[in-house]
Order: sequence, then C-alpha cells, then structure tokens
Amino acid sequence: MALDSAIPITLSYFLSAATMTYAQHLTQVLLEPPINLLYPGIMTFVVGIIDNFYHHYLLSNLRENGEKEYKIPKGCLFEFVICPHYLPEIIQFYGISFISQTLYTFCFTVGTTFYLLGHNSYLTGNQVSSASSTSAIINENGVA
Repeated sequence: MALDSAIPITLSYFLSAATMTYAQHLTQVLLEPPINLLYPGIMTFVVGIIDNFYHHYLLSNLRENGEKEYKIPKGCLFEFVICPHYLPEIIQFYGISFISQTLYTFCFTVGTTFYLLGHNSYLTGNQVSSASSTSAIINENGVA
C-alpha cells in the first residue's frame, strides 16, 4: 500500500476511534438503553474481524516476493465479488454500533457502509473488469 493511502486511512481510523470514544463518554450521564446489545455486538464484531482477517490473508498470499503484476484473488467470497473483505469490515462497524448504542457511532457506520459500497464505481473502471463480477460487495444475484 502506498504511503499516500496509508496515512489518510490510519488518520481516519484514529479520528473515528477518538470521536466514538468521546461520544460514548458523553452518554455516561444518560439512562442505559432498554435493550442491551453488548453481547450481540461483540459476537458481530468477532465474526466480522475473523472473516476480514481471512480475506486479507488470501490477499497477502497472492504474489510471491517481488512480483508486481495484478492478480485476481480466488477462493471464498472472491469467487462472487471483487472486495469481499469490505463486507466483514462493514459487519465489524455494525458490531461496534451495537456495543456503543450511540447515534454518532451508528451514523458513522452507515457512512462507512455507503463509502465502501461506493468503491464499485472505482473498480469497474480499473483493472478488475476481467473478473467474474465487477461488483465490490454484492453481485448481480445479491450474493455477497
């Protein structure tokens, strides 16, 4: 990953974590929500992070040392969509939203969902058009 991408992404995650933590701190004076989503949120987050790790593991094994050519990943959800590692990332954010149960975190999660769904327009115009599906997360059959 190029440094010009790594810095904004790292900064974005840092700022989102800081602002979500601050929003959570501000809710300490409010009543607890009537439904506790802590445990479903933890389960959702863990499922998302395990799936995300697996897809990133598949991506990391695509090229041998020093190879530069573009390769289309194979296996698991890569057979259906181009960026299956985006879906578990979205699932992770929904897990965080369930855990925190704040409007700010939910809005951040919805924004992240639309941001990652929007990568489809980038992908269809670049090297990935030869793949079986040019959809980022959900293909034409609705399979993610």
